[in-house]
Amino acid sequence: MTPTPSPLPVPPRLTTPAGPRGADQPWWNTQLGSAMPFARYERSGTRSPRPLPLTDRTWPSKSLVRAPLWASVDLRDGNQALRNPMDTRRKRAMFDLLLRMGFKDIEVGYPSASEADFSFVRTLIEEDLIPDDVTISVFTPARPELIDRTFEAIEGADRAVVHLCHATACLWREVVFAMTPGEVEEMAVRAAEHVARRADATKGTGLRFQYSPETFNVTEPEFVLRLSNTVAALWDASPDRPVTLNLPTTVETDSPHVFADQVEWMHRNLDNRRSLILSVHPHNDRGTAVASAELAVMAGAERIEGTLFGNGERTGNVCLATLALNLFSQGIDPQLDFSDIDGIRRTVEFANQLPVPPRHPYAGDLVHTAFSGTHQDAIAKGLAAMDRRAAEAGTPAAEVPWDVPYLPIDPKDVGRTYESVVRVNSQSGRGGVAHVLNTAYGLDLPRTMRVEFGRRVQRAADHGGGELTAGELHALFTEEYLEFERPRLMLKEFRTTPGAAGVTLAALVVLADGAERRLAADGPDAATAFAAALADIGITVRRPELTCHPLPDTVGTRFAAYARVTVDGTAQHGAAVTEDAELARLTAVTSAVNRARGSNGRV
Repeated sequence: MTPTPSPLPVPPRLTTPAGPRGADQPWWNTQLGSAMPFARYERSGTRSPRPLPLTDRTWPSKSLVRAPLWASVDLRDGNQALRNPMDTRRKRAMFDLLLRMGFKDIEVGYPSASEADFSFVRTLIEEDLIPDDVTISVFTPARPELIDRTFEAIEGADRAVVHLCHATACLWREVVFAMTPGEVEEMAVRAAEHVARRADATKGTGLRFQYSPETFNVTEPEFVLRLSNTVAALWDASPDRPVTLNLPTTVETDSPHVFADQVEWMHRNLDNRRSLILSVHPHNDRGTAVASAELAVMAGAERIEGTLFGNGERTGNVCLATLALNLFSQGIDPQLDFSDIDGIRRTVEFANQLPVPPRHPYAGDLVHTAFSGTHQDAIAKGLAAMDRRAAEAGTPAAEVPWDVPYLPIDPKDVGRTYESVVRVNSQSGRGGVAHVLNTAYGLDLPRTMRVEFGRRVQRAADHGGGELTAGELHALFTEEYLEFERPRLMLKEFRTTPGAAGVTLAALVVLADGAERRLAADGPDAATAFAAALADIGITVRRPELTCHPLPDTVGTRFAAYARVTVDGTAQHGAAVTEDAELARLTAVTSAVNRARGSNGRV
């Protein structure tokens, strides 16, 4: 057999690993050493402090029990990361969304960075667009002229937080600032004092302060602790006017547990801890920002800065939607409203002009979707079990505790429908096919028919190579069981009367050549009597097994029936959808006969 060529050439720069295996590598792991220059990234030396030796950590024994204070930085940190920064219209759409969702802490801009940011902050204040229970914050670097511009932006605000930020790590001190630790500390003190002087001169505005030692996670712990205590003391931090101390993983460099240790160490050692709101700002360079944020809260953090769906420089900020819905999935109130996740996503995509990936947790188009047959079967059974529990309890399904395989939350709780939960392609199984037909059209196929029709769907999916919609599945079902181009048998009319065996049936059928024949027979029910009557025209039908149920139509009542019979010695399935239950059963038998006799060119 000739191998199928790859549609794309192997990238020419790849070097297949061929180096020695690791010294302790088990026999069943056959991976070889790669040519990747990994030794360049080993963290060592004074520029990369080693993780804290916190041997008595307490955070692993704790659990998340409540929502932290969510702080959106979509309009500042997220906006800085856009190819095309937001204009006023997009900023306003994002701000209005954040308010509607329930955010109370919103960083609205970097006023000294651009006229657009400055003007937007002024618009919010001058047009009185900030609710009384919402606090805005504005970002400033540690430079006097930029601090002055920031205070000009918030003049007249009822309340605001001035967010002072500068880098503290050794690499930044030496390479970016060309400063000694003492000089960096002097810079921080001068900036904090300037912020305090400007605040004292500002009338009519309730001001609080925030300090971010940027690059906290790769700064010497003792140094960043000293800086934080000094700045908080300069700002007279108190329980009734707390300072927010924000600890960023500016570039995520370690496993989440390392950051949790750093946060717990700060939480334990900060002076005047009750006068501080301990905040974290995780970035996602290692792809573990969500884990870092969750562990940080267990380690003592009370506030999390992030963006909706994780927009930010490089690989982004922590995703607040994921964090909040993770809490929701554990029965904890996220204190934000995500009941229309698709509407939220559309607004964020409009503001950012960036798409949310289809597999993004909770919000992506495909996150509640199963194509795999085993997953589909489990989900379908789980949903059916939920319905049974609701019926037994006499309560709506939405009030029954959620417990469905593969679905951590009910898609309906975030505004999705079940129609998108199971979708069919060549990887799908009969359970998924049956689930789609049931949810979209109310057709509840018997198990043996699911197996048979599943094979038909598999052939269609393999031939087309893509996904089959609910409409396409219904069209296949109709073609296979309900409509016949050249039927060998049609039931034109029938009537039943009580008989000695139970029922006497009289029927008028039309044969393939157009001839009409009247048939009659007795039986325990109409379908059995009909099967017996077909012997008069040379069709042997035995052992009819029928199921029938009403369809959930919005207008009128229709019934679906499914037959499994032996026709001339061969088992066949048939189906029918009519406005009468008895007619549906007899027509399903007729469908099985037509399929056995090869109508439509099928066997």
